[in-house]
Amino acid sequence: MPTSAARNRLIEDNLPLVGYLASETHARATHIPREELASAGALALVMAADAFDPTLGVPFGAYARRRILGAFADEMRSMDWATRGIRTRIKETVAVRETLTGGLGRTPTVSEIAIAMGVAEETVTEALADAGRSLTTLEDPAASELPTGLLLPEESLELRERRRVLESAIVSLPERMRRIIQAVYFDERPVKEIAEELGVSHSAVSQQRSEAVRLLRDALDLYFAEAAPPAPSSRVSPNAREAFFARVAEELGTRPGAVRAEMPAIA
Repeated sequence: MPTSAARNRLIEDNLPLVGYLASETHARATHIPREELASAGALALVMAADAFDPTLGVPFGAYARRRILGAFADEMRSMDWATRGIRTRIKETVAVRETLTGGLGRTPTVSEIAIAMGVAEETVTEALADAGRSLTTLEDPAASELPTGLLLPEESLELRERRRVLESAIVSLPERMRRIIQAVYFDERPVKEIAEELGVSHSAVSQQRSEAVRLLRDALDLYFAEAAPPAPSSRVSPNAREAFFARVAEELGTRPGAVRAEMPAIA
């Protein structure tokens, strides 16, 4: 576990990496707002700095890159508009188009693809239009070179306590935020489907998810900051934030600061 000064230096020195990867990913997945990627990447960088173990012999830049890209992948899954059925239809249509292209020596028409698939031309047109949208899956060639253990650092006491606080914080979120976090990160449901279920817009779900993540980050900062916790990142009213913190404390059965104070020193 790096010292506070070393941790801060790791974060400061690698902030440009977040911006670079966010820009590169946004260029391939334009339906994901760049600022959303940057926010997720910055949080992943902070978490990487917290968990980094230099004794493993892996450069922090490589470790942080994997964590940041993993956060981007989660972000993209959370905002994915395509159901499994749509993805299957896209893959089948593209596969038929490529097969016909190889056989005909030219790009087939929509009519030819429809005949080959035994479907209506409108179905092919919709599938090809969907295929043109960004359905990027993040794959980092460097990922396979990193030891698997880096994805989940050794189960130290502090990591277990962080998980306990996080679980309590999720339970303590306002009901709608809690439902969205559950649906996005645990059930892996597309945002479009969640929005339809809640009767709100896609952007409303995304905004609620982002605010919930900020509240969870504030809770972790409150319980694990070595000194005074940083300024809250959530944008809810101070009263709403304090009510959330009170629910977290009640769920945990302990006050902020007690978790770290009660933990023995970790070698």
